[in-house]
Amino acid sequence: MKAHAEINLLVSKVPQVLLFFLCITCCLIVITCRFLILLSYSSSTHLVKIHNQPFLFSPGTVIGVVIYTGKETRSVMNTSNPKNKVGLLDLELNQLTKALFLALVALSVVMVTLQGFVGPWYRNLFRFLLLFSYIIPISLRVNLDMGKAAYGWMIMKDDNIPGTVVRTSTIPEELGRLVYLLTDKTGTLTQNEMIFKRLHLGTVSYGTDTMDEIQSHIINSTGRVSAGSTPSRKVQSSAPKVRKTVSSRIHEAVKAIALCHNVTPVYESHAGVSGETEYAEVDQNFSDENRTYQASSPDEVALVQWTESVGLTLVNRDLTSMQLKSPGGQILTYYILQVFPFTSESKRMGIIVRDESTGEITFYMKGADVAMSTIVQYNDWLEEECGNMAREGLRTLVVAKKSLTEEQYQDFENRYNQAKLSIHDRALKVAAVVESLEREMELLCLTGVEDQLQADVRPTLEMLRNAGIKIWMLTGDKLETATCIAKSSHLVSRTQDIHIFRPVISRGEAHLELNAFRRKHDCALVISGDSLEVCLKYYEHEFVELACQCPAVVCCRCSPTQKAHIVKLLQHHTGKRTCAIGDGGNDVSMIQAADCGIGIEGKEGKQASLAADFSITQFKHIGRLLMVHGRNSYKRSAALGQFVMHRGLIISTMQAVFSSVFYFASIPLYQGFLMVGYATIYTMFPVFSLVLDQDVKPEMALLYPELYKDLTKGRSLSFKTFLIWVLISIYQGGILMYGALLLFESEFVHVVAISFTALILTELLMVALTIRTWHWLMVVAEFFSLGCYVASLAFLNEYFDVAFITTVTFLWKVSAITVVSCLPLYILKYLKRKFSPPSYSKLTS
Repeated sequence: MKAHAEINLLVSKVPQVLLFFLCITCCLIVITCRFLILLSYSSSTHLVKIHNQPFLFSPGTVIGVVIYTGKETRSVMNTSNPKNKVGLLDLELNQLTKALFLALVALSVVMVTLQGFVGPWYRNLFRFLLLFSYIIPISLRVNLDMGKAAYGWMIMKDDNIPGTVVRTSTIPEELGRLVYLLTDKTGTLTQNEMIFKRLHLGTVSYGTDTMDEIQSHIINSTGRVSAGSTPSRKVQSSAPKVRKTVSSRIHEAVKAIALCHNVTPVYESHAGVSGETEYAEVDQNFSDENRTYQASSPDEVALVQWTESVGLTLVNRDLTSMQLKSPGGQILTYYILQVFPFTSESKRMGIIVRDESTGEITFYMKGADVAMSTIVQYNDWLEEECGNMAREGLRTLVVAKKSLTEEQYQDFENRYNQAKLSIHDRALKVAAVVESLEREMELLCLTGVEDQLQADVRPTLEMLRNAGIKIWMLTGDKLETATCIAKSSHLVSRTQDIHIFRPVISRGEAHLELNAFRRKHDCALVISGDSLEVCLKYYEHEFVELACQCPAVVCCRCSPTQKAHIVKLLQHHTGKRTCAIGDGGNDVSMIQAADCGIGIEGKEGKQASLAADFSITQFKHIGRLLMVHGRNSYKRSAALGQFVMHRGLIISTMQAVFSSVFYFASIPLYQGFLMVGYATIYTMFPVFSLVLDQDVKPEMALLYPELYKDLTKGRSLSFKTFLIWVLISIYQGGILMYGALLLFESEFVHVVAISFTALILTELLMVALTIRTWHWLMVVAEFFSLGCYVASLAFLNEYFDVAFITTVTFLWKVSAITVVSCLPLYILKYLKRKFSPPSYSKLTS
């Protein structure tokens, strides 16, 4: 029977064994087939690695290769990761919290030592650490973050600075600690709205009061061209040169300005009753009423708008042609053959056009005088007039042209197309071909465009200087223009000496120039980006030390990288708080590097505004942002932080006194809901209401910006004020605990009732003592917290004896202890304000 049972068992397992072998066989077959497939592809495929992974593909025709994508794009590579900004107040509170932690450990060790290390002393040590843990202000972080959120809400709701956006909730109090303000010029101090002011032809100059003469010359010259015969379609380069009249020279200059640009006219379409457009751009109805110009640069728009005002109007443009309308209403068509856009390296832009009526091919170019001076034919007035216009605060552009024959253009086009198809060094070859065309160009004119200052820039900068803030202007403009704007905006006083740093290229020249600068006192510094780079390379510490002593610094021809580098230099060498303000994408790196970044929503988009910590609409708003909101945020956060620490220190002092009286026993004084309610409903609202306090009215802070200087010294929160609050906590905690022990009745529960009630009243009175300007919400918070405590006495029977707390004895004992703990502090505060009043109290009185 036993053998029969074993046979039946083996037979029952046969299907399981067969299934196992079947699975193994299938796996082997799949692996073999995959290996054979790979072998069969090895003769007709290529194995490459993409992202270090083998990839199999069949041979074929390459249509295109996508490179420089993702992280390798220019925009991403030029973007630096913004740092996490931490406010100076947070760093100071971190230091004080570390000191409190050391005090916690030291106090616990002292209590265990006085206990005599009896029994399991390490267990008692940990118990004391838990009992005195209220020394560490755990709720400080929560209260500060809530306060910062409230400051941001107040800033955005201020009707005096409309449109202000707070994009950070960590550093609003930094607005009250700034020492250096680094500002851009175009679009920040100025409106970035260009107005054409000057046209200089070498022998004659036209200003805003003589523009009507230009218009009459344009009308006369276009009238003669229309009345005359159609010129030949071939350019006679060998024809003898004839001295041009003033009218023809003005016409050539205005036509060059009207053609050499990247501006596109846009017409707003009007909808009729049926919903269809009445007219559009394709209808060739070039109405002046609804025409607007679009371009990447406001300079070009200002130039095209000026040509329209003198009679030559840009009415249409597409990829291949543009149309100009003459004063007589004639449409002049020009075909666009080539466009060479403006770059920061070349500092110029060019265009080649063909006149439809004459067939003439002309190469027009405009750019900065630095780039164009070597391109145009010899002249003796360009450099001098550029300097004169720059001293007037005008942005200058040099305009030139060159006539090309058909053969010359065809030769250039062949070489240009061949260079663009090059695989190696394409950019250099293309630049070389274009430069071959940029030789001996005819100088047509010099233009001057004014960028008007923003509203109230002068009083705002004067306010900031009176507040002790040193202002540095970092701009990409030329030295003369930056100097003129600095004077006109009163960044540099007209009676103040200015030291213009000569261009230096070597270490010796930098040393000589630094020595000359060192001998001057109380003068503004103007330096170019190239000279700054040389000085920082060899004499970084000496240069920064001298520059920081200047009342104002102007850095011109600065790149975005240099702007950020200057911010980091100031932070590293001075240790002071810096603020950067700008309106364009070239200011983003500077804004992100500064301790506090402010962006202005201007005509260059919202790049700076979105990357900044604070966004404003006008430069003048920065005065109220710093003087009022910066002051309030710092003062309120300092008071809130110190009071939260005082709230924990006073109850820890009472616990220490209680343990000392009872033979250093590690027994808690207050338990359960009393400890929870103490830091929440009993004291939270009055303490948090300090975010509504203000020592000076906004009007007074703006009228006396000198009050801002006291904030940069950091006296509202320091180790001195911290030690004062520690002494106050020790005094009040000792009075409350010893007073309750002396006046309690026969039961211990009376000690808890008397001391805790006196503690709550003391905290509420201390908040009232700290407040300098009462707000109705503060009064509500005080009475609400007191009402919550009184109401809870009826429900907390396990902590309070209802029969005792309703007696007169309880009331006079609590009142006596509270008066002894608070009255001396009120007297000391009164005497201090009487004999050593703060600066703001002198003004308010």
